[in-house]
Amino acid sequence: MNDVGIFLDRDGTVNHEVDFLTSPDNLSLLPDAARAIHEANTLGWKVFVITNQSGIARGLLTEPQLETIHNALRLHLRAENATLDAIYYCPHHPDFNQLCECRKPKTGMLLQAQQEFRIDLKRSYVIGDKMIDIETARNAGAYGILVLTGYGKTELELCRQNKLKIDFVAENLYDAIQYIKQNETITTHPSHNTR
Repeated sequence: MNDVGIFLDRDGTVNHEVDFLTSPDNLSLLPDAARAIHEANTLGWKVFVITNQSGIARGLLTEPQLETIHNALRLHLRAENATLDAIYYCPHHPDFNQLCECRKPKTGMLLQAQQEFRIDLKRSYVIGDKMIDIETARNAGAYGILVLTGYGKTELELCRQNKLKIDFVAENLYDAIQYIKQNETITTHPSHNTR
């Protein structure tokens, strides 16, 4: 059987929101984010970061700079016994004539993880603080969880205005993982599956 994947938006979900984060010096984890990821690790779920990084298309940072930021993110998490199975990013932006299949809400990053890690997208979860994260979940047939950290509170209103189904609204990433734990317990017994 293929694995459950937990797909995390980066900024505003795992680490504090910074407009166009270009230096690891400005990277800091949100409270309990590492604890949440550690819990997902111990439950045997695959944990990924999926992040749109149009700053590359805009010339605000380079891919090697982004790699440095992601190395720092892994170190911050490792210090709290949390690990990511992979980090996927989209460096493109349509305003710069860069059409792609990876920029959220498209599903390219999830499909790459599916291929590389044997992920069952129908049993997987996308967690983020923006409407595009929920749209990504819907487009992939996964569960969508909106966190109220980062831009979450504003984006919740956008989701409601657009009548976009959210499977769960979480206070933060740790709260989201608690929901998934409960949901996985229920869905392992098909007679109780309400989806």
